[in-house]
Amino acid sequence: ITCAEILDLWNIPLRALNINVRKRLGLFLNPRNTVASDWMSVAENMGFSYIEIKNYEDCLDPTRRILEDWQARCPGAKVGKLLSILDNVDRKDVVEDLRDLIEEDCRRYIERQNEPPVQVPEVDSCVPRTPERQGITLEDDPEGGIPELFDAFICYCQSDFDFVHEMIQQLEQTDHKLKLCVFDRDVLPGSCVWTITSELIEKRCKRMVVVISDEYLDSDACDFQTKFALSLCPGARSKRLIPVKYRSMKKPFPSILRFLTVCDYTRPCTQSWFWVRLARALSLP
Repeated sequence: ITCAEILDLWNIPLRALNINVRKRLGLFLNPRNTVASDWMSVAENMGFSYIEIKNYEDCLDPTRRILEDWQARCPGAKVGKLLSILDNVDRKDVVEDLRDLIEEDCRRYIERQNEPPVQVPEVDSCVPRTPERQGITLEDDPEGGIPELFDAFICYCQSDFDFVHEMIQQLEQTDHKLKLCVFDRDVLPGSCVWTITSELIEKRCKRMVVVISDEYLDSDACDFQTKFALSLCPGARSKRLIPVKYRSMKKPFPSILRFLTVCDYTRPCTQSWFWVRLARALSLP
């Protein structure tokens, strides 16, 4: 029995693929090819519009960008679906060349999912911390060079994914050119979620945007991220929080954030200023 027969690649999320596989995909698909299908054909099969595909042409690595954005906005972005798309655009050469590496990533992903949860001690960012960790995001240098840095960490729950994707389009793919840290897109699998999250919020991101919704109030991950950011020592308060409310809520607004100015997308009279205000706040030194 082969690994392919054991693994159900159609149920393994795209985030299981590490940076090495993504870079190799780019080597195959980024060059414009008049004979074989390139990244544009793959993007079209992923459901990207003509305008979106044209915007990706300016990217240094369009394959990486379409993989990130497809993963961020599509719940059906699975490894099996990606292989099916490559097969549909007649890039069986890519599938055959990378299949072993892809299956190895998927096998490791499944093993990590089956590991028992790690007990996380009480958060106290005022005590000395371990040296900065390397190799936790897609663009980190595997050799331990300069770590990837971001303008803002985005705190969100899965039900607010569509708004996060719009945030990516409005703040990263426009003249604002901000760099957001979106966990499901940017973080490599395989490490303790709480450890990586605290590392990103405290050391890698200048600010944190908190997407507030009724579902946010029920999210343990969002609760941890928000309280951790608020618990930072006074000397680290440059990591300012920016609450964002993008839809009406039935539950009360979280009390721990009431003292902060809210960027409110639900008010029609201020919607036209919303993205400019948010971008300006994230661009401050």
